[in-house]
Amino acid sequence: MPDPVEQRDSFPASAPVPAQKRPSAGKASPSERRLRLGVRLLGLLVAALLVAVAALSYRMYRLEAYVLPPNVAELAAPRPVTPRGDLSSAEKTRVQLFRNSWKSVVHITTLDVRQDPFHVNVLEVPKGTGSGFIWDVHGHIVTNFHVIAGADEARVTLADHSEWRARLVGQSSRNDIAVLRIVGAAKRLAPLAIGTSRNLVVGQDVIAIGSPFGLDYTLSTGVISGLGREIQGAGGLPIRGAIQTDAAINPGNSGGPLLDSAGRLIGVNTAILSPSGASAGVGFAIPADTVARVVPQLIAYGREVRPIIGVELADDTLTDRLGLDGVLVVRVVPGSPADQVGILPTRRDPQTGEILLGDLITQVAGNPVRNNADLYLQLEKHHPKDTIALTLTRAGEPRTVSLVLADNLSQ
Repeated sequence: MPDPVEQRDSFPASAPVPAQKRPSAGKASPSERRLRLGVRLLGLLVAALLVAVAALSYRMYRLEAYVLPPNVAELAAPRPVTPRGDLSSAEKTRVQLFRNSWKSVVHITTLDVRQDPFHVNVLEVPKGTGSGFIWDVHGHIVTNFHVIAGADEARVTLADHSEWRARLVGQSSRNDIAVLRIVGAAKRLAPLAIGTSRNLVVGQDVIAIGSPFGLDYTLSTGVISGLGREIQGAGGLPIRGAIQTDAAINPGNSGGPLLDSAGRLIGVNTAILSPSGASAGVGFAIPADTVARVVPQLIAYGREVRPIIGVELADDTLTDRLGLDGVLVVRVVPGSPADQVGILPTRRDPQTGEILLGDLITQVAGNPVRNNADLYLQLEKHHPKDTIALTLTRAGEPRTVSLVLADNLSQ
């Protein structure tokens, strides 16, 4: 019997061997076919768009060539200038006003003096800029106090672009006014005409000249849009009677003049009220009558001469917390007008140690006093050596005293 193994190996050579079925390599799946179709359609769409854009561009080029004629030398002749005619009377007035006034306006640069940390050299570092105007031929320059506040040095640039080192003569933070002086430039100085602010009316034209953003001798026009405004002064007390204007007052205009249509000083530009924080809003100027009163005092004494009664007052928050109506006297200066008429300060009872409140000042010359600012502003309506009536409240009982005002020069 033949061996089974040998029988399996003994197939004839001509016998066919069964072939195994393999998947066709060229046949794609349905998802692949859809992807290829999408790619082809996208390519056709892009090609169609390119052809459309090219055709549209060509048509526009042909249309432009058809509508616009080619350059012709004869058409390049310059056009004649159309005569304007004379300036209007308002424009002539404004132009003449600027020509008469701009040389009286100066540009102020403030500097800080600092020491080089790596050397012993002292450096002058620019701090800020502002405007001012020439007060007299002696070289006095008026500007805002906040323009020069905190600076170690100031430089004044005149209309002829000459720069001069300035010395601080006096300052009134209360009214935001400062006076500088330059020496040796008398022949270059053109003092500004001084007007008055007591007869201003809302609606009249005004002109502001200054150096906003470092652009020297810039003019802006507007009208007086309000009078008797109250703004916060650099000294912490409000400035009352300020002029409100819609003339543009930008950084660098501070300290520059506000002029009327006759070219006279009616105010010193000092602030802008801008809800957005930008340099656009309502501008304010210190009235010329305040400037005319304070500047001579700064030149003569270095500070403003103010009437005083010789008392120190409690802070308004304390009087409010105690529920007091008026201003509380904390201390009386010995020998002062208040001391002479017997005004009592706040003190401690020597027997019980209890704090005894001093007199409350409730009226000055019949005008009510509700806080410290009210008292100072009421006193500023008077002059040293004027006799005024003070209404006091002592231990709940009202009384009136008459005293002669002193000045602050002795302080």
